[in-house]
Amino acid sequence: MSHAHHHVDPDAGDGKIAIAVAINLGLTVAQIIGGLVSGSLSLIADALHNFSDAIALIIAFGARKIARRPANENMTFGYGRIEVVAALINYTTLIMIGLYLIYEAIVRLWDPSPVAGWIVIGVAAIALLVDLGTAALTYKASKSSVNIRAAFLHNVADALGSVAVIIAGTLVLLFGWVWVDPIATLLIAGYILWQSATELPGVVRVLMLARPSDIETENVIQTMRLVPGVAGIHHVHLWMMQEHGSALDAHVVTAPGTDHSDLRKALKSKLKDRFNLHHMTLELETEADQCKHPATIGH
Repeated sequence: MSHAHHHVDPDAGDGKIAIAVAINLGLTVAQIIGGLVSGSLSLIADALHNFSDAIALIIAFGARKIARRPANENMTFGYGRIEVVAALINYTTLIMIGLYLIYEAIVRLWDPSPVAGWIVIGVAAIALLVDLGTAALTYKASKSSVNIRAAFLHNVADALGSVAVIIAGTLVLLFGWVWVDPIATLLIAGYILWQSATELPGVVRVLMLARPSDIETENVIQTMRLVPGVAGIHHVHLWMMQEHGSALDAHVVTAPGTDHSDLRKALKSKLKDRFNLHHMTLELETEADQCKHPATIGH
């Protein structure tokens, strides 16, 4: 999660995202029908992954719309964090799907079922083209949104899953290895879980008001202490407001004779230049009226 302060076109990519949703929903229906007709669990697994992508895009699309609402008396921080909440929902759903697919694959390994290889290959080949096309549609928007980036990565994973399904169908045709189908399902499920486990911590960090991953809190404190006129720092809070934008809140004890206005300007300028922090609330105190026995970090 970057701490950089981005200015993103709020409507960028909306039309392409809507097209991607429609394509993925259509593909999901085709894959489920193909999986049921052919008896291929891996094809159904790929269909469920595609369906989760479509739902993820719908949630992300709605979240982007809500996130554009201005702050008000009820939501004084605005609605930007709704995109992070949507990402949490999407990744949690993916984990549940991945675990379900592992269960189904293990059951199928113990009791293999016939698989119609040609249907599997044909539907998976169409899915591969659609996955690549959807990834291309969401690539640009993925650079500015954790939700769309998740959807983009999902479609890349879908493309890899489609390749695995094609290989499994080919092996069933050539050698009659029906056990390859649940093995391919396990690989798809494993990739889904790995992908979710990789992305989820960053989402949770934002929701838990953690510091930006590329800023050390102690470095911020030391930088502030070195500014002339600073006698002490305490009650420091450094957190990610949402995906793009971090904030700092701190109490600053000033040395005798320090001009508070000049010191505030100097601190904000220093922190902006070094850490690219733009949202800062600094409470300046004198040594006489400073907080009693304060904690350096937090309250």
